[in-house]
Amino acid sequence: MSAARRDENISDNHDTGTSKLEDIAARTPGAKARTPLHFPLKAWWVILKRLYVMNDFHNLPLLAAGVAFFAFLAFVPLIAVIVLLYGLVGDPDTVTRSIDQLSPILPSAVLSILREQLLSIVNTSKTAQGVGLALALLVSTYGAMRAANAMMKALNIIYEEHETRNIFVTTLVGAQITIGMAGVAVVGLAAISIFTYISNFLQGYVGDAALIFLKLAIWVTAGFLVSFTFGLFFRYAPDRRPAKWRWLSLGSVAATLLWLAITVGFGYYAANISDYNATYGSLAAVVIFLMWLFLSAYSVLIGAEINAETERQTFQDSTIGKDRPIGERGAVMADTVLLGEASRKILEKKQRRRADRLARKMADENTEDDGRQ
Repeated sequence: MSAARRDENISDNHDTGTSKLEDIAARTPGAKARTPLHFPLKAWWVILKRLYVMNDFHNLPLLAAGVAFFAFLAFVPLIAVIVLLYGLVGDPDTVTRSIDQLSPILPSAVLSILREQLLSIVNTSKTAQGVGLALALLVSTYGAMRAANAMMKALNIIYEEHETRNIFVTTLVGAQITIGMAGVAVVGLAAISIFTYISNFLQGYVGDAALIFLKLAIWVTAGFLVSFTFGLFFRYAPDRRPAKWRWLSLGSVAATLLWLAITVGFGYYAANISDYNATYGSLAAVVIFLMWLFLSAYSVLIGAEINAETERQTFQDSTIGKDRPIGERGAVMADTVLLGEASRKILEKKQRRRADRLARKMADENTEDDGRQ
């Protein structure tokens, strides 16, 4: 075959592929959307149905349980990183006072464990100076990376990516995410402390409306920082070309609101409805803490799933940098225009089950009719 003929065949195949994509795009609601806010209601209905399917396919409850376990192991080292970093710019004792601002949200058992660990770490960190401080920060960061590494694996599953980064790269990414989380927490604690100080200082000079506004500003700032932390996870943890922030913001906000609702709801449930002490005895506080970590991880993974499925819905390039055609974007969700084969099989399996149940029901009804005759 001549070179000219071969080039002509390649061009024909490319044109055929482009034509097929255009046909699919014409039938896909929201295919031309450049942000999730531009999706029509029909597109959101399709996304919601996929979220229901992918919750089982990706086994989000099991992933959340794994992330919660490693977060439990990383909790104390992560708190140590936060306290040590905060000690470089402020008094670590104020960390414990800032934690009291979270009492309306966190379950009492979680708050108790958090306060106990903070007091222990604050007292220990006072003796760490110079090289000792750097060594303590390094050891704590390494221990706290368990949660980041677990989340990286979970997000690779949700975004349907295979891990190709070597151990040095994954370790560096895990350390960066951990330090980033700790840095966001330090900024949040500092903001809460500043707002609280201003509120107390102005209490005798301004009216109740201004104080309410300040408290609202505290929680809005805290919510923004939590959403930003989730966005850092979604952007840098998976092994893929990072998504644009606008394709991460919706899932981050949804995860934050869901986490807040779950935290408040579970705190009320643990305090007023369920009796964990009667069931677990002295382990009740640990069980409540683990359950809260599980529900928190679940809310974050649902936010990631929302981001993944919104990326799958659009045909526009959702990754950073110059727009690239489908298949060259370096991200499965950005390069995928149809529901995956595995997901399709799950839907077909459910449809077969419904058909089998309907057939059995009709057979039973026919048997009853024959018995009456």
